[in-house]
Amino acid sequence: MGILNVTPDSYYAPSRYHSGFNLDTGKFRDAALQMVEDGVDIIDLGGCSTRPGSETPVPGEEWRRLEPALKVLRDEVTDVQISIDTFRAFVVERAVDILGKELIVNDISAGEDDPQMLDLVGRLGLTYIAMHKRGTPQTMQSMCQYDDVTEDVVKYFEEFGEKAARAGITDWWVDPGFGFAKDASQNYKMLKELPKFQKFGRTVLVGISRKSFIYRPLGITPEEALLQTQAMHALAIQGGADILRVHDVAAAARTVRLLSGTTD
Repeated sequence: MGILNVTPDSYYAPSRYHSGFNLDTGKFRDAALQMVEDGVDIIDLGGCSTRPGSETPVPGEEWRRLEPALKVLRDEVTDVQISIDTFRAFVVERAVDILGKELIVNDISAGEDDPQMLDLVGRLGLTYIAMHKRGTPQTMQSMCQYDDVTEDVVKYFEEFGEKAARAGITDWWVDPGFGFAKDASQNYKMLKELPKFQKFGRTVLVGISRKSFIYRPLGITPEEALLQTQAMHALAIQGGADILRVHDVAAAARTVRLLSGTTD
């Protein structure tokens, strides 16, 4: 899953395709087509930064950023799936009007931030990615208290499965939420214990690309953390990750090929 952000403030600057007030349409299209060439399976489009401390845009602003990008993907990109990184149900509904019901919903709040989300996804029959977090981008880093982070997050998804069933959602994926209300040691513990998330029989998505628990202990920047990210991706694959959410599609695809033995 390749990350394309139409935001001015996502933590990894090269993932942004938003020039001032408007989408940089040409660069965005070129980046999407490059991802396809590099072997992407899913392009994940985000119009709202969720990095710690970020300010959430008002609903209308999020949609204003996303709409032209969705139309570029509809008109220019074929043979890959598209997911939309949003916690707002009305954004999903409008995006489906453009891309249809093949759209994947990637919701960092697992339906907690918009009470209409789960019912909408169930009614439309969409694939849904549920991520674990606590609080908001402004508060989540103060909410890292767990009895056992892995066991607590597993329990969270056990409870989410019941909510998904009530909403009629049949195809939902598990995202443990690395970096969201977890400190560095908790992220590493959860990565080591990733096989525990296979108990649900669901697709497991891991999003760790260039995150702070990788680069800060080494005293480097997100821009310098490509090699270290690939090392963590290898651990995630070995732990049972089905999908890697990444900034660097070509590098991640090579890592996957090596670990799967498909190097021909």
